[in-house]
Amino acid sequence: MKKLLFLILALMSLLLAVGMALAADGGEATFFNPIAYTGSDPFLTYDKEDQCYYYCYTTYNSVRVAKVDDPTVLRRNLTRSKQVYIGVMGSELTKEFWAPELLKIDGTWYIYFTASSDITNTHKMFLLRCTGDKPTDQFELVGEVDTGFCNWSIDGTMFEYGGERYFVWASYGPLASGIALYMAHMDSLTSIDTEPILLSSATQDWEQKAALVNEGPQPLFKGDTLHIAFSANDGNTDHYCLGLLTYRPEQGDILDPNAWIESDGPVFSSVDGSTGPGHNSFTTSPDGTEDYIVYHANIVSGTGFSGRSVRMQKFTWDGDMPVFGEPARPYEALPIPSGLVVD
Repeated sequence: MKKLLFLILALMSLLLAVGMALAADGGEATFFNPIAYTGSDPFLTYDKEDQCYYYCYTTYNSVRVAKVDDPTVLRRNLTRSKQVYIGVMGSELTKEFWAPELLKIDGTWYIYFTASSDITNTHKMFLLRCTGDKPTDQFELVGEVDTGFCNWSIDGTMFEYGGERYFVWASYGPLASGIALYMAHMDSLTSIDTEPILLSSATQDWEQKAALVNEGPQPLFKGDTLHIAFSANDGNTDHYCLGLLTYRPEQGDILDPNAWIESDGPVFSSVDGSTGPGHNSFTTSPDGTEDYIVYHANIVSGTGFSGRSVRMQKFTWDGDMPVFGEPARPYEALPIPSGLVVD
């Protein structure tokens, strides 16, 4: 395993050097993926008040946050990240911390994330609250997010739409085979007050290439149109990819599964040098004029969980529909985000 990781890092460095050489004569400020050589479930957000990015990620049993001035070289900031929460042995939050979501809600920073007890496959979703003004300050446990599901549940995220709060998560729930997406209205930051609906399960051929998995939901807004990007297939394979769910008010009640339209194929999938792209977050350029997708992918096909690295790239819109294009290759020069000041 160590030899494989060394080879992957060496290849990343080589591809980065090639990319820099190819773009040397261009004059335009550019960057190259990966922005961090290792990492999964990346969550990057821009805070207008602090005029910087914050990157939230997990280790085996902790949650960390880094202040990031230049996300295109995210790897430089990870050594200065702060441990904002650590698990407690023997508790429900012992190990396998996953999928953090750093959100500012009513002026306070919160983190939704997944954790397990020391018993295998007992993953649940929890909420942390910042005890200070900055998300690099310490966080305290608010509690478990109670969805009414007693079984394995992961990847929870909260969003606001029409003045109401909703929660979306992935679970081995009672309404579908495999891991599926569920959604409910929230009456507090840790509880729901409606029956969960089955939002999406792996029913299409492209979702069934490797296991029955729909996970990693992430909201994206364009006016009144709400999208939820999600990751399909086994995350340890090259088949991992993004699908898209779309809701518009004229389609019906937001908690009616029939009011949602699911993409009939992946909207972001493997290419050479960027395989298994998934579990993304969305952010903007510092000046707010550009939209970015942040995700993990693999340079070397077949390397699965151990070979993931963090990427970001701009995407565009066709009306109210996002156009993600293809994952950028590691040697591909990309313009830096608009409004970003680089050294």
